[in-house]
Amino acid sequence: MGRSGRVTIQQVADAAGVSIATVSRVMTGAETVRPDLAERVRRAAAELGYRPNAVAQGLATGVTRMVGVVVPNLANPYFYDVIKALNAAAGADGYRTLIADANEDPNEELELSRGLLRQVDALVVVSPRMSAEALREFEDRSLRVVLVNRVAIGIGLPAVSVDSFTAMLEIAGHLARLGHTRVAYLAGPEQSWQQQERWRALSQAAAFGLRATSVPAGATIDAGYGAVDEALRSQPTAIMCHNDLVAFGALARLIELGVDVPGEMSLTGFDDIEFARYATPPLTTAASPQRELGRVAWELVSEILANGRPTAERPLLPAPLVVRASTAAPATRPRRPSAAATGRP
Repeated sequence: MGRSGRVTIQQVADAAGVSIATVSRVMTGAETVRPDLAERVRRAAAELGYRPNAVAQGLATGVTRMVGVVVPNLANPYFYDVIKALNAAAGADGYRTLIADANEDPNEELELSRGLLRQVDALVVVSPRMSAEALREFEDRSLRVVLVNRVAIGIGLPAVSVDSFTAMLEIAGHLARLGHTRVAYLAGPEQSWQQQERWRALSQAAAFGLRATSVPAGATIDAGYGAVDEALRSQPTAIMCHNDLVAFGALARLIELGVDVPGEMSLTGFDDIEFARYATPPLTTAASPQRELGRVAWELVSEILANGRPTAERPLLPAPLVVRASTAAPATRPRRPSAAATGRP
């Protein structure tokens, strides 16, 4: 009609000769309005080009067709792939996602989750860092919270997770078969359930002759880079990393120190993010099924929205070993002293 500005609900009410409340009931699909009045409202809305505000409709009906997603760190491509798959599945069902980054802070993660639950129909928390006590707060939210990569024993929240324990054992077994006996593990965030599972696996790897020393690191490239010097003090023949990003950082520092990978030091990651195969050398890792995680997370959400609960628990998803050129048999000669051992950069 060539009008400038947004058409308001008051203008529709005036044009139809009804109250704002009547327009609101018609727009939200209520069946309590007389058919002739409803038709008059719809005709006036169409003539004026009125588009209902989705947020206002959600407040009126209690259904927003929005799903919140909280992740620890949007800079990590791993989480991006999970979100991308979840968003595609949600979009196919007519839902949109509202995404928040917790910056690896458990307290911020908890506050973001609380806030989002007031605005969305359901919430997906990916690799949550918050405590079990904090997660228990969401048990009474009609199961509208789904966890990804967090098995919380005794907490009644639906979840889909990767079997990090078995996958890390497979990486450890691969190194043991190559002849390695001493490895350094660049550990992930302490609050991460995946970190706990991966270290649990390495603790049991001693059964087949692989002794692992844990070195605090984190989940970023900088964390891996910064942890290498400490890791080398234990004189390992291989460095295992919490994830691929940590491995990229470790690789950069090893190159700076003149340590050949894999000739003098084997290196492994975890997740098989897209860049892992393009590193020099390509990274031995575990292929975590990011897209499958996102797809199954949406399955759980959609079942909850439709039925009030999931139809069944989901099994842990496998993360197969991917062997590439960053691992080899340990060197037969002692590795030369590194700059890290002497304290020089």
